[in-house]
Amino acid sequence: MFDDFFVRALLAGIGLAATTGPLGCFVIWRRMAYFGDTMAHSALLGVALSLLLSLNLMISVFCVAAGISLVLLALQKRQGLSADALLGILSHATLALGLVMVAFMSWVRFDLVSFLFGDILAVTMADVAIIWAGGALVVGVIALLWTPLLAATVNEELAEAEGLRPERAKIIFMLLMALVIAIAMKIVGILLITALLIIPAATARRFAGTPEGMALVASLIGMLAVIIGLFGSLTQDTPSGPSIVVAALLLFLLSLLPRRGRLSSETQNGVRS
Repeated sequence: MFDDFFVRALLAGIGLAATTGPLGCFVIWRRMAYFGDTMAHSALLGVALSLLLSLNLMISVFCVAAGISLVLLALQKRQGLSADALLGILSHATLALGLVMVAFMSWVRFDLVSFLFGDILAVTMADVAIIWAGGALVVGVIALLWTPLLAATVNEELAEAEGLRPERAKIIFMLLMALVIAIAMKIVGILLITALLIIPAATARRFAGTPEGMALVASLIGMLAVIIGLFGSLTQDTPSGPSIVVAALLLFLLSLLPRRGRLSSETQNGVRS
């Protein structure tokens, strides 16, 4: 029988993976991986403000990540700099500002490693409830906005012409990203959140023929990575957050291996030609 802390970690990780699956698919489709990194890095600024102003940690991180995403949208409309340049500035500036603010707060005991890499084994039942409730909210909103989000991903101008309001869907999507980052920070940490969003979705791309199927498979692959990573962490005494990401990476690498049916088909085509 596993200890309670391990069961809580499994429940938290599986709940988070179910949420990051469909969200990560849109990150892949929209080529927003760097945007996810920027929002994740801004989380440390949220942590610093939480400590400085004695605010709730999760609410503070969500507000900062959401604010950074809205600032990015406003700056993009000015067309003075490319999106990559803006993302680079915001990503490094918020991370550095958060570190500097924490350094000035010498009276605060601050475990930087736990925020950067997470500590899923320390989650409480209250954390698990927040993760599942927040995850249900995120997945529910994605389901409601699935058509406009997907249409805007394919062709934003066409989605606008059809009255699907892609700009509104984009803003809501960014707010959902901010919420997931606030939820996930304690589990996998600031530096590994984007990996959990991207790697399962990139792996699922090879096994699904429809967008809906890819979202489902991405969630399942994320859950499998959580289970493998946590058991590996338990048996090998390795950090839990990085172990989950390594497990996701191994699944991705396995997905790159040629499948038997595909290989034989390619061989037959080669012989015929």
